[in-house]
Amino acid sequence: MPRSSARRELLTRGLLSLGVLVASAFILLTSQPRLGLDLRGGTQIVLETPSEATADNTDRALEVLRRRIDELGVAEPVLARSGDHRIVVELPGVQDPAEAIDVLGRTAQLAVRPVTGPGDVPTGDAGDLVALGPVAMTGDGIKGAQASPNQQGAGWLVTVEFQGDAPATWQRVTGEAACFAPGDPQRRVAFVLDGEVVSAPQVDPSVPCRTGMIGTSTQITGKFAQAEAQELALVIRSGALPVPVEVVEQRTVGPTLGAEAIEASSRAAVVGVALTGLFLIFVYRLAGLIAVLALVGYAGLSYAALLAIGATLTLPGLAGFVLAIGMAVDANVLVFERSREEYARRKRLPRSVDQGFKGAFSAVADSNVTTLLAAGLLFWLATGPVKGFGVTLSIGVIASLFSALVLTRVLLRLAMPLLERRPAWSGLHDLGRVRTWLTGRGIRLFQRPRRWLLAAGAVLLVALAGLFVRGLELGVEFTGGRMIDYTASAVDAGAVRAELAAAGFGDAVVATSGDTGVSVRTGPIDEAAAARVAAAVDRATGGATQVSNELIGPSLGAELRRNAVIALAIAVAAQLAYLAVRFDWRLGLATVVALVTDVVVLVGAFAWMGKTADGVFLAALLTVIGYSVNDSVVVFDRVRELRKTRQKDPYADVVGSAVLQTVPRTVNTGIGVLFVLAALLVLGDGSLADFATALLVGVVAGTISTMLTAAPVAIALHHRARGRR
Repeated sequence: MPRSSARRELLTRGLLSLGVLVASAFILLTSQPRLGLDLRGGTQIVLETPSEATADNTDRALEVLRRRIDELGVAEPVLARSGDHRIVVELPGVQDPAEAIDVLGRTAQLAVRPVTGPGDVPTGDAGDLVALGPVAMTGDGIKGAQASPNQQGAGWLVTVEFQGDAPATWQRVTGEAACFAPGDPQRRVAFVLDGEVVSAPQVDPSVPCRTGMIGTSTQITGKFAQAEAQELALVIRSGALPVPVEVVEQRTVGPTLGAEAIEASSRAAVVGVALTGLFLIFVYRLAGLIAVLALVGYAGLSYAALLAIGATLTLPGLAGFVLAIGMAVDANVLVFERSREEYARRKRLPRSVDQGFKGAFSAVADSNVTTLLAAGLLFWLATGPVKGFGVTLSIGVIASLFSALVLTRVLLRLAMPLLERRPAWSGLHDLGRVRTWLTGRGIRLFQRPRRWLLAAGAVLLVALAGLFVRGLELGVEFTGGRMIDYTASAVDAGAVRAELAAAGFGDAVVATSGDTGVSVRTGPIDEAAAARVAAAVDRATGGATQVSNELIGPSLGAELRRNAVIALAIAVAAQLAYLAVRFDWRLGLATVVALVTDVVVLVGAFAWMGKTADGVFLAALLTVIGYSVNDSVVVFDRVRELRKTRQKDPYADVVGSAVLQTVPRTVNTGIGVLFVLAALLVLGDGSLADFATALLVGVVAGTISTMLTAAPVAIALHHRARGRR
């Protein structure tokens, strides 16, 4: 590259990096994080359905409420059915509980009714009284609703989109109304929400009689204020409650984790990231130090992005964020290892580093695009915490790309005059001990790929046996359980947690309400176990009185679980399609097989260990899936590259060489992640132990499955296709 072009490129990347870092610093200094229920507490609202409502009605109402809360922008809420008629809603860090209650309590039964003349029903826009005809259309025909400024007059309006047979019904109703003269009350059509006319616009004079208004949408005009229009669109969009709900209780609850747990987990995170940084510096010397500085920029950028979108930060979410820092090492390691290979050939560091970035770009891009596909589909199709995970994952991927491909490159270019004079300081001047040892052994990994597949099959059988022999213990989020409320003269949440753990209820969720109330949420327990819980609370508080003891349903309900599974299946299919286009359908299928293997191994390992699979485990499982795909993509990217120059070599040898050549990247990235996980497991609070354990098992399984499953499956599929030809 000419010197002038190189300088322009460096200046462009440098200004971009500076601008992004300054913007991130501004957000970090001026914004406050929105903390979740486990870190800060929030507002608890108890809603009640009528006595004639069934448990199924209450469950369906719960899912409608969940959609409304998602629309309100409240992340990581907790919703659970209590008994047959109550719904407990916990909202972390809600700024205006009154607004939340108003939106949650709206039944949102929308109907379209013709106006039959003057009457006694007041309208929301004209202010006069009308009489209404029978219901012509209900909210079932509504696909969506959006608020926007009224370009034709004052205030805001709501645009309603129809679905199914609703467009034809709307055309018929407006066609009948158009037969009356302009100004006649019967030329109007009323929109009725929960029995109240919110708007009754007149059909435009240009619409002919019996023809009606043709289209799949219309507008509700009522001179709404902006907040009113947005709230109306929200409740229409989220759907109608099958039964009305009444707010019976509202209170402020404290964090479900104590200060000691938060402090211990924060300390573990700092230690884990520090160890990862020291490891990078040990392996890559000055280049490793530059990577650490870039990772600091990554952490600031991704955290600022979370603050900017108002994401709710929970302890597992923060732990996942710290883990993402460890996984962000991967892109830097890929670049450094390619630079080492280039330097071994040309012995010119600046050119080697440039070629290292170019050579690693396809692997970095493909692995991150597959992750973004999954994250985007999880955000679009899923709900609740799975949707929040998709947002966090997307931000992490984009920030990681910026850190590795822009910020690291700028810092390396700035340090290049020094590194060019002393290449040994860079850490990129040799291939490294692992690669040197492997290349001198003449290893041929996949001469007998069936043996590798048999080994993978044996591991799968052991994992599946755990599900049948021990069974997977599901957490209260999936199974429901009990919620028991107590009052005492003084409540120390930390002491209550300690006593419950000593009594064998380490998974119980404890939240305080004021200075005298405490709520304990457990899995399904009998009366004897409930008595032990009461005794533990009594010991911790010096005397407690039970206020209520109710069965609660799962906070991760059937609809949420179904949506999560559908979203995940579509995400995997999208990844398979992308890999089939970028690589080969056989490599894409082998990646998916390895992914499924990792999931089965992780679930089976938790079954054998008797660990609880809860919402935190779900987040860990999704993280492992992303890690597994990245690992396979890096190896298969090298297969594609080697295949171009070694077309006459046996395919098994090409795949084996690709695995061996990427071992340094696999080892160094894995160690960086393991440092963080080990710190969370050893030094963190017990509430994160299962999270760290799940990720530890998943990372090890994901690393091994590329060699044990993905590569042999790709070879077997290649041989089968070749045999057919």
